[in-house]
Amino acid sequence: MSRPVDGGRGGNTARPDQRVDPDVDLRLPADRGELAAHPGGVLGTVAAGGALGALARAGVAYAVPHQPAAFGWATFAVNVSGCFLIGVLMAALPRIGRGRPLLRPFLGVGVLGGYTTYSTYAVDVQRAFAAGAPVTALAYLGATVVGALLAVWLGDTATGRLLHAADQAGGRR
Repeated sequence: MSRPVDGGRGGNTARPDQRVDPDVDLRLPADRGELAAHPGGVLGTVAAGGALGALARAGVAYAVPHQPAAFGWATFAVNVSGCFLIGVLMAALPRIGRGRPLLRPFLGVGVLGGYTTYSTYAVDVQRAFAAGAPVTALAYLGATVVGALLAVWLGDTATGRLLHAADQAGGRR
């Protein structure tokens, strides 16, 4: 028994117990056929982007260290800025991604996936609790969730409006 992996649009199928990430699915459903020209390239592209994103994150963490009981400003800044950039990317991809099938896996999954770090965020919160700073831990916990959600909305909304204004100025509709 199988089910469509692409929401019923006629692509490949997977066993019901399989979960598929559309950014790294190597079975190439019909609507992602343009990736067929890059067999094996998706994972390499994601890995290269992830390495760049992780290096950027590590640089920020090194530049702005914090004690266990303190607010994790470096991790907070990385996660919120990464979410903002994810919003920008998702709004811009329909325009800039045409003909570049590896752009989304490279930037979205790779660079921004490697840059943002919710595992470090969870460890920072746990360490703050363990260090006897529950108010800091809870503030950090809540501020990151709210900040990340607002950032992705702002990135998407602002980019969408800028692109729309550029289309209007250029005479496109």
